[in-house]
Amino acid sequence: MSDLLIISGAPTPTAPTGVVVSSVSAALEAAEHRVSLLHVRSLPTLSLLTEDLRDPQIAAAVSAVLSADGVVVASPVYRAAYSGLVKALLDLLPKKALRGRPVLPLATGGSQGFLVAMDYALHPLLAAKGADQVVRGEFVLDQNVGSPAAATALKAAIGRFTLALTPRLRKVS
Repeated sequence: MSDLLIISGAPTPTAPTGVVVSSVSAALEAAEHRVSLLHVRSLPTLSLLTEDLRDPQIAAAVSAVLSADGVVVASPVYRAAYSGLVKALLDLLPKKALRGRPVLPLATGGSQGFLVAMDYALHPLLAAKGADQVVRGEFVLDQNVGSPAAATALKAAIGRFTLALTPRLRKVS
């Protein structure tokens, strides 16, 4: 069992990214992992944007990332870029905050053309924060969220992520 953190850049729980986050969270919990959800939209906006690490909610969010065995980063894609909420949170992290732990990027968007955001925007952002174990993630078209095909693709991504967690869990035991 591992402690996992899902960072959600979804603007609402019912937005496509929010639905994907709920699905992934349920699947990871069913696999007997401890899952914490960090909805960036619930953090105090002023403290987030001014990088106020003294704010208790901001400090707790950063601490949650630093203490997780694995991190899922879920973001909607707008104009081929990740959510500003996700970027604002990741900017608060120390330079090598994601080193040594599996990271699973997930994204949703309205056009297949936004798929490039995974490789050309989200991956470099994660790498800048030290992510050296980025698991191949998934991009789900908004219109496909909840479909059997999307569920199958997410299940495969979760499988890759849990497999990447295994060596880390052996070292801890």
